[in-house]
Amino acid sequence: MSLDTELVLDWFAETARDLPWRRPECTAWGVLVSEIMLQQTPVARVEPIWREWLERWPVPSAMAAASQGEVVRAWGKLGYPRRALRLHAAAAVIEAEHDDVVPSDVDTLLGLPGIGAYTARAVAAFAYGQKVPVVDTNVRRVVARAVHGAADAGPPSTTRDLADVDALLPEEGAAVYSAALMELGALICTARAPKCADCPVFGECAWQIAGRPAYAGPVKVAQKFAGTDRQVRGLLLDVLRGTSEAVPKAKLDVVWSDAGQRDKCLHSLLVDGLVEQTAGGLFALPGEHR
Repeated sequence: MSLDTELVLDWFAETARDLPWRRPECTAWGVLVSEIMLQQTPVARVEPIWREWLERWPVPSAMAAASQGEVVRAWGKLGYPRRALRLHAAAAVIEAEHDDVVPSDVDTLLGLPGIGAYTARAVAAFAYGQKVPVVDTNVRRVVARAVHGAADAGPPSTTRDLADVDALLPEEGAAVYSAALMELGALICTARAPKCADCPVFGECAWQIAGRPAYAGPVKVAQKFAGTDRQVRGLLLDVLRGTSEAVPKAKLDVVWSDAGQRDKCLHSLLVDGLVEQTAGGLFALPGEHR
């Protein structure tokens, strides 16, 4: 099982997007912030917020000194705001236990709050150049098609997926190769309309050689947003992000007409630590009012 390493690397060198977290001057902290932000969020939405964060909090200790509320407010509309709290918690541990430097090995990274297997491997690879398999949705799709001849990767299997990618990594330049596989999946080997004519491994792609067979596995259900708890939670947080004052519940009640769903979502935000209730019964972002 292999792909032509040089073809992939040459394509990446010529066509890779110039993203700030890929630049040599980007610190491991910058890479970690980017990897957390990029989870389920497009690059175009992440880049301006990432730049703001790194200007405001260039090192973990700077973020650790901020309140949770400041961090949640700065997260803006990136979605899944618990990621902001996890980054804040990780920053505090990095400052206290690692001399304000993001660790370089996977096991230590996994010990940080909110850092999972993908993020730990991505930081080890992209910040420190280590030869570790990094597998996201885009990489799984490239491997499924180019190596296994399947239209889609199907349900994830951590052991299988890591082994597949590990087998492809070259001894030299493995981190760059991992980034190239991701870029290939993001720009060329896309889910719905792959640009096969522009693919550097078109000639050796197992899916092409097999005649591009249709995917016959479990159907993925598209996630909707309108009317979901995610939307309601976002609307409630928007109210609190828009003010430095604690607000009465009446200010939150106007954002959603279904009182049952609205109250359930407010309760979930309180449980998640994204909202706090003051002694006087008002609501605010965490750490801003007691």
